[in-house]
Amino acid sequence: MRTIQMTLDDKLIHTVDKIVKELHTTRSAFTRHALQEAVQRFHISRLEEQHRKGYHSTPVKPGEFDRWEEEHAWGDA
Repeated sequence: MRTIQMTLDDKLIHTVDKIVKELHTTRSAFTRHALQEAVQRFHISRLEEQHRKGYHSTPVKPGEFDRWEEEHAWGDA
């Protein structure tokens, strides 16, 4: 692990300090967790964008998935 220096505004630090006190953790642990979640959201948004582009460039054809309709277990039986 590396130590880094960050610049944050006072209001954000105050808010984080209240949260870490309630969670019984540290600023560093809280920040690591928040950054890990932000990285995960970033990767998910990239995958979703690739998905959108794929369907835009190759749209689903009418009836393309109709034969799979009977394969689904919808749970209403």
